[in-house]
Amino acid sequence: MTALTWDGSAPPSGRTETSRTVDAGALRLRVTAVGSAEPPEVAVAPHGAPGVFLLRAGCAPGARLRVEWRLPCTGATAYWTPTTDSRWLPPSWVQPREASLPKGAPVGSLVGPGDAALCTFAVGEAVRPVTIGEGAVEETGAFSWWVEHDGPELRLLLDLSGRHFADTVRAAAAWWAGAQPPRTVPAAAFEPVFCTWYALHLAMTADDVEKLAALAAPLGFRNLIVDDGWQTDERSRSYATTGDWRPAPEGFPDLPGHIARVRALGLNYLLWYAIPFAGVRSAAAGELAEHTLAHLPQLETWVLDPRSPTVRAHQVARLAAAVEEYGADGLKVDFVDTFARPADSASPEADCPTVAEGVHRLLAELDARLRAARPEVLVEHRQGYVGPGLWSYATMVRAADCPHNAAENRVRTADLRLTAGPLAVHADPLTWHPEESPEQIAVLLQSVLFATAQVSVDLAAQSEEQLAALRFWLAVMDEHRDLLQRGGLRPHRPDLGYPVIEARSERALAFGRYAPIPLRVTGDWELLLVANADQDTLVRLDFERPPGIVSLVVRDCLGAVVTEAEVPVDRTELSLDVPTGGLLTLRR
Repeated sequence: MTALTWDGSAPPSGRTETSRTVDAGALRLRVTAVGSAEPPEVAVAPHGAPGVFLLRAGCAPGARLRVEWRLPCTGATAYWTPTTDSRWLPPSWVQPREASLPKGAPVGSLVGPGDAALCTFAVGEAVRPVTIGEGAVEETGAFSWWVEHDGPELRLLLDLSGRHFADTVRAAAAWWAGAQPPRTVPAAAFEPVFCTWYALHLAMTADDVEKLAALAAPLGFRNLIVDDGWQTDERSRSYATTGDWRPAPEGFPDLPGHIARVRALGLNYLLWYAIPFAGVRSAAAGELAEHTLAHLPQLETWVLDPRSPTVRAHQVARLAAAVEEYGADGLKVDFVDTFARPADSASPEADCPTVAEGVHRLLAELDARLRAARPEVLVEHRQGYVGPGLWSYATMVRAADCPHNAAENRVRTADLRLTAGPLAVHADPLTWHPEESPEQIAVLLQSVLFATAQVSVDLAAQSEEQLAALRFWLAVMDEHRDLLQRGGLRPHRPDLGYPVIEARSERALAFGRYAPIPLRVTGDWELLLVANADQDTLVRLDFERPPGIVSLVVRDCLGAVVTEAEVPVDRTELSLDVPTGGLLTLRR
């Protein structure tokens, strides 16, 4: 555990530290070479938008680089990080976080009034661990930061432009993208997914999956994820049999034939893998016993060391079999963040210094194998492994588990949209009680309106109205996919859990309304969508200027038309009744 400090500075390293100070706009930064008697080389230059700066620091081999800075904590309302933790302002004495390829992303934003970023930062390291200290200093009322990683170079982006925090975080992701290989994401990655997990858990067979797939396709689903359970006939929530990755002999006796039948329905087929695991009852645990990082007794599994070529060869061969032998369209790659836990042991044949670099090699080798067999392979990763180092090896990234939690799914998917780069952002699979109302099913879908919907319920047990709500909102998401999933996203008020989310694409604008507050309509638009997920049905629009004659349609949660009219709007305010779970469409 890192020693605590109380003034927001980095803890003592116990090594020689040589520092120099530089300015970036109004900021004074202290740059330190840790483990070197020579001061670091430092350059700061404007970068892009006014108020944005790029710092480059260099040091001698074997040293670490650290940058420290602080701001008066005036007007701060929230602190944003990509892991969807609490938006409170952390105190400076909390344990620093570590971001690396297997976990997190080196970015953060101190947010002030009007959602303006007081300071957004990002570190240009996509693979190796970056240590980040951040928090409010009790004694001074300042907010302090420090970032540190091994040399010989550290790149730090600082955004003091005062723009909306979402714009600054997206700009940081665009900066990362400039250093990453280009990645083309197949259109299928943005299409809705039916997932087996919450619907069936481990108690599933090929017949069960095929019955659900036959019901899912006509509703508008285009992808199927067969989650944990295909590789074992056990029904307990254990990972003791992971690692061999062979089809369950009783549940999935003919996996290639089963996959072919599902694909014939018009669904892409993805198989689940827990890539770090070799369960205690697997053959892999014996074969790879010398190449582990840790034992997780509560999960009945070993965590493998990805720095081992033997481990990588085994995992790549077994995971690639999904596409090469069984005919699947892709993989759900789970538990990558488990590699980031503290290691108790190491492989004797480790061929790179950090586990993060081992994960990078593992994913790169797997990606090459998968693409050779299927160039448009689909690969899902999950929050919190969300950094730019993963963009080359995935096509979609999913919100971390939050079953039945519409608010959490909303916040997680919005956060992911800001840092996912080219990847499609997916919701954690939506699930609900068999007696849930169609209205609330619509609210669940509206909560992930700006992401790719995943759903996991027993479709055979749904009423006609429940299915109608599902069908309607999947159709809305399909019709407006470019606006909703690729448009410029602004989630508002992170301190309140995003009561309003806005997306804009060319002359189209969409709002998700999750609280009884007015919606501010700005800029030029020809199409305006409002999804009302709140119990308050009086939707109030405040226009930047009177829109003139508009045609409006209000639909309920099932898609039935409630109101349809063409009306002149010669004022800057308009109030309309939109049912909970309903949709307002305005066209100019």
